[in-house]
Amino acid sequence: MAATSETPKMRDRMTTYIKTLQREITSALNTLDQDHSFKEDHWVRAEGGMGNSCTIQGGKVFEKAGVNISVVHGMLPPAAIQQMRANHSEIDYDPKSGKHLPFFAAGISLVIHPRNPHAPTMHANYRYFEIDHPPTEEGGEAKVGETPMAWWFGGGCDLTPSYLYEEDAVHFHTTTKAACDPFGPEIYPLFKKWCDEYFYITHRQEARGLGGIFFDDLSAGPHARIPEVAKKPNTPEEIFAFIQSAGNAIVPSYLPIVAKRKDTPYTDEQRRWQLIRRGRYVEFNLVYDRGTKFGLQTPGARIESILMSLPETARWEYMSEMGKEGTEEGRLMALLTTPRDWA
Repeated sequence: MAATSETPKMRDRMTTYIKTLQREITSALNTLDQDHSFKEDHWVRAEGGMGNSCTIQGGKVFEKAGVNISVVHGMLPPAAIQQMRANHSEIDYDPKSGKHLPFFAAGISLVIHPRNPHAPTMHANYRYFEIDHPPTEEGGEAKVGETPMAWWFGGGCDLTPSYLYEEDAVHFHTTTKAACDPFGPEIYPLFKKWCDEYFYITHRQEARGLGGIFFDDLSAGPHARIPEVAKKPNTPEEIFAFIQSAGNAIVPSYLPIVAKRKDTPYTDEQRRWQLIRRGRYVEFNLVYDRGTKFGLQTPGARIESILMSLPETARWEYMSEMGKEGTEEGRLMALLTTPRDWA
């Protein structure tokens, strides 16, 4: 669907949505940590674009929490374009030309690390990406965003507890599934499986957490890359509606869990286990996460915002004995090696 004078471009609609969603999420989280308001850090990218990083550090409820948005544009180097062509054949590009192509990206990303070991960490991000046609040979500028050469959405959400409360996992997954179901019964199971496979720490042979949903390269029409959902959502409008439904589920899927667990008494040993699990979180984000890798490789990357996802404190013990079978920690570990259906 091409933008008209009555219909804003998808890039503009996504930008408006993530700005609104950021305000809603930070406001909701502040209801639980009223003594530590989110600090806003507005920034401008010299190569093109802007962002707003909202963070809490040292809160009573949230030890570290960040809700970031970024709206950036510029020129993609040949190596990055070639990598993207592996999943997007519609990108008409000759690698031998050495040309750069215009790109646009808008997204929201959040990671919440509560202080209490009984309250789980939560991550979510939803993003939109465009690659545009190159500038004209005469030196003019490309009409970016009018009819992109390629476009797609990606994102997801997942829950990472240190201690297992089955009702919390059921609530998170049930709420997330309800956000997916209007767009087809196959959506949640497919994206849940993708999440289980993606958030996996291969060198540890364990999952990062209890999953959620994950998807990438979600497009429509002849360039839809996911056969199971090629029919629905099958238009840019329907895919954007799905993104909004998933984004709007972030607060109701997570806030009630933190509200229930934030004041649970805990021991020094439970805190120690939380920090060990956070170490695993760091390992995944720095070794495997595509978003972190892409951000660090992007020209003019804002490192502070990219590494916002890392906890303020973590721990790596040599040959730790915590997590053995028969313990509360072991109950969680059993589920990190064998995914379970929660909804």
